[in-house]
Amino acid sequence: MSKSWLERRKRDYYYRRAREENYRSRAAYKLLQAIEKYGLIKPGDVVVDLGAAPGGWLQVARQVVGDKGFILGVDVREIEPLDYGNVHVILGDITDEETLRRIKAVLPRPADAVISDVSPNISGVWELDHARQIDLAEYSLRIALSILRRGGNLFIKVFQGEFFDEFLSEVKRYFRYVEVFKPKASRKESAEIYIVGMDYRGSQLNSLESW
Repeated sequence: MSKSWLERRKRDYYYRRAREENYRSRAAYKLLQAIEKYGLIKPGDVVVDLGAAPGGWLQVARQVVGDKGFILGVDVREIEPLDYGNVHVILGDITDEETLRRIKAVLPRPADAVISDVSPNISGVWELDHARQIDLAEYSLRIALSILRRGGNLFIKVFQGEFFDEFLSEVKRYFRYVEVFKPKASRKESAEIYIVGMDYRGSQLNSLESW
């Protein structure tokens, strides 16, 4: 990391605010802003957070669902545990079918919301990075379709580029309300953008009887 990059980060409003408010990452405010606008997560919800490290979104989700909710974080990187009995983590790769099996084994019931901030390791070659990120978004969507209850919600990061419209159209097939959202906490120069999917059309596979 260059010295100039570190200096810019120190001056960043959301970076400083996250440190002051004890969030593990500035990304916490992206989720907070989405919840404030769309009501993605509610008290008592079951939430699955894909790409959860270092845990900022887990903190926000726990803050919203309270004691009666349930949160599961998934990442290929270790996540420092949160001191709550209803926040669980899985070390796993979302592209591995075994990870989906483990998610289903832990959840108490179909999820009310799936949130995904998954990103690839950035190579600096934009076409490659965009394609890799869309691929990961596809895996996130696949998991969401397997574990969401009918009427559930999705919040998923994508990179803008040539495959974006196709992926957006795919999300629209499964959710009754879909909107593209750029949180204020997302840096203006960043190509990241989020897709909000509300009211999952549902599948019999996700009913409580078949869970």
